[in-house]
Amino acid sequence: MTSGSHSQNNVDRFSGFENDYDQHRPKAPQAVIDILTSYLGRRPNLVADVGCGTGLSSYVWQGHADRIIGFEPNDDMRGKAISRLPEQGGEASISFVKGYSDKLALDAESVDVLTCSQSFHWMEPVSTLREFARVLRPEGVFAAYDCDWPPTLHWAVEAEYKKLIDRSEEIINKHVPEKDRASKRDKEKHLTHIHNSGLFRFSKEIVFHNLETCDAKRYVGLAVSQGGIQTVFKLGSTELDEQLRQFRSSVEHCFAGRSLEVRFSYRMRLGVK
Repeated sequence: MTSGSHSQNNVDRFSGFENDYDQHRPKAPQAVIDILTSYLGRRPNLVADVGCGTGLSSYVWQGHADRIIGFEPNDDMRGKAISRLPEQGGEASISFVKGYSDKLALDAESVDVLTCSQSFHWMEPVSTLREFARVLRPEGVFAAYDCDWPPTLHWAVEAEYKKLIDRSEEIINKHVPEKDRASKRDKEKHLTHIHNSGLFRFSKEIVFHNLETCDAKRYVGLAVSQGGIQTVFKLGSTELDEQLRQFRSSVEHCFAGRSLEVRFSYRMRLGVK
């Protein structure tokens, strides 16, 4: 998220559901580490994970980088990430700080790899990319990577998911004034923003997949962890209840009490400084 008064709506959108988010959302897959380390050409000294949420995209770098700093403006999300630090057994290579994408407490040319996992669309791209280029070393790598929603399972389930998300947006638009809504940018423009910034010598989109085991509870949890649905819950509205019931029924019918391998598809847009 970017600094500024309007961006506070984006920050507040993630308050209060850090536990559901952390429990159901996927960790960053190994492919992220493999791709970015390969592009860098060596083990990173410093990885900055901006908009790191509960640390799902930060902790995966443990053992693959000398130092990791997660930047997250939302206190609830960042607190969840920090709560896991004691599990590291005194490991001092990772830390979490409050920060915004356009004002990072980092020295110029100090970062080898800078990532935004499921977060770049919440940031103002021009000022953010200017700040990212400032802190990246020459030939350092920036990557914004996002998971396609919903994960690939069955067309009928995915159709119900779309109805659920569309209905949640209708409810938000009905009850929340435009000035108070979170401002989400088009992910399809990430690569264009990187290229047009003129700050990166090379830019590319990379598509990859990761299989994860899911049961019905987790698949429903993935949907419920979406910010729009959480916003409806915070409004105290019951207008989403029927759509959520239909989605849950469709998911449970598909899984039929089983755990299944579910395909998570990712789109990574990267730039090399």
